[in-house]
Amino acid sequence: MSHDSSPSPPDGGTAPGPSDRRALTVLAWLWVGAPLCYGVYELVQKATQLFSG
Repeated sequence: MSHDSSPSPPDGGTAPGPSDRRALTVLAWLWVGAPLCYGVYELVQKATQLFSG
């Protein structure tokens, strides 16, 4: 009985390759990062208005 160093998924399929995981990682960062950047931008605008009079 041989032991593989990489475990197989429970459904018996193949694990996603590095390029698939990279695309998913980029998509996840965009999903979180875009609204975060927009929120920071709005915060700076509102703070500027608040403190400049």
